[in-house]
Amino acid sequence: MSQTENLEIFNLEDFYSDKMVELLYELNQDNTPEVGSIKSLEMFSKLLNMSSLNLLLKYKGEIIGFIVCFRERSNYSSLNYKFFNNKEKRFLYIDRVVIKEGYRRKGYGTMIYKYLEDFFIKDLIPICCEVNSFPRNEVSINFHIKNGFEDVGEHDYEDHSVIYFRKIYIK
Repeated sequence: MSQTENLEIFNLEDFYSDKMVELLYELNQDNTPEVGSIKSLEMFSKLLNMSSLNLLLKYKGEIIGFIVCFRERSNYSSLNYKFFNNKEKRFLYIDRVVIKEGYRRKGYGTMIYKYLEDFFIKDLIPICCEVNSFPRNEVSINFHIKNGFEDVGEHDYEDHSVIYFRKIYIK
C-alpha cells in the first residue's frame, strides 16, 4: 500500500475545536516563511472562520497538514487575495497549504489540489494562489507549474515578493 493510499482528506468543520485550531496554528507557524506567519492564535482562528473551505490531511490518523481557501467577494483583507478578487469573476483562492515536516514531497500536496479540482473543474472555476518569489520558494513554484498553473502576475512587498498563479479549466 502506498503512502498516498493512507491519506484521508476531511472538512475542518467536521473536527472543529479549540484544540484543533491550536494544533493547526502550530503547524502553520512551523511552516514559515513558506506560508505567512500569523501573529496570534486568535487571528488564526478568525482566518479559519472567515474562509470558505478548510480541509485537513490525515495520514494514519495523524493530522499532517491543512489547506485554507476563500471564494470570490470575501471580506478577506489580504492584498494577494484582492489581486484575484479584482481580476476574476469567480475563483477559489488558496490562502495557505501546510504539510508537516517529514511528509513533504510525497505527493500529498498534489492529492489535496486534485481533491479541490474535482469539485471546481465542473463549474470551470479557476484555482488561484500566490507563491513567494523572495525569499524564493522554488519547490512550490515548480509544483504549481508542473500542475498546470500559469504565472499571471507578480508583486513586490517591503519584505518579500510573490508570483500569482492561476489554473483555468476549459470545456
